[in-house]
Amino acid sequence: MQTNWIERFLEAISAERDASDNTLQAYGRDLLSFCEYISKSKDLGTVDRADIEAYLGHLDMQGKASSTRARNLSSLKQFFRFLFLEGIRSDDPAAQISGPRHVKKLPVTLSEADVDALMTELYRDAPKPVIRARNIALVELLYATGLRVSELVSLPLAATKGDPRMILVRGKGGRERMVPLSPPARDAVAAWTDIRSTLKPAKSSSYLFPAGGKQGHLTRQSVFLMLKDLAAKAGLDPSKISPHVVRHAFATHLLSHGADLRAIQTLLGHADISTTEIYTHVLEDRLKALVLEKHPLAT
Repeated sequence: MQTNWIERFLEAISAERDASDNTLQAYGRDLLSFCEYISKSKDLGTVDRADIEAYLGHLDMQGKASSTRARNLSSLKQFFRFLFLEGIRSDDPAAQISGPRHVKKLPVTLSEADVDALMTELYRDAPKPVIRARNIALVELLYATGLRVSELVSLPLAATKGDPRMILVRGKGGRERMVPLSPPARDAVAAWTDIRSTLKPAKSSSYLFPAGGKQGHLTRQSVFLMLKDLAAKAGLDPSKISPHVVRHAFATHLLSHGADLRAIQTLLGHADISTTEIYTHVLEDRLKALVLEKHPLAT
């Protein structure tokens, strides 16, 4: 019964919100973890507010971050609201529970010098022409557009046909946006598509970065590992490099060069400007550090 309710909930949010596979998997993990916790004495039909609060306390005792606890509570709130609205339960035990105070972390980013080092290594790395051209296209696109890695690896080949100045990206919740391409990114994509067209497996694929797995395109994990390897060769700390960090660098560098916050919101595909505003704090910290290091009265 419990897993059937969870499956119904996941099917509903998939249909209503066009939720991504990653989002659905996260909801599923949170709800199954809760089921495991209550399984000795309760089930989803009899659980009450005290049980949910006890579970949040359990997560806290395990040392889970406030963001993790907040996400779990959000999953439970949405799930029990669904059960209530569907008439499966006559009450909503999670409705009145307040979540842990969520302190937003400043995003880890890269300096422009770090990006230069990464790009220099990128163009001399990978002796195989196919791998080299593909990696250059991946990283140039990532830094030029600020795409999420899931958006990057699933880009359709049709999006980049004809040497476009802008590409159409389908992001979270099915929202579409136009993202401009820089000249280096356009050159890199053109070089990759020329080589890609000679590869037999790629000819039947609709993806810009095809692969032989069940998804049909390159995986997020492969881009993650490629960037780690590239960072190590460039003399950067691999633990501080990821596709999302490059996305943060894209936004931070635009802001530091005078880009409008609303424009950055549009380019990143953020539904809410408050999500984008965190980059202003990164810039504030850099400006403070600059004053402390360079001002003649700081020493």
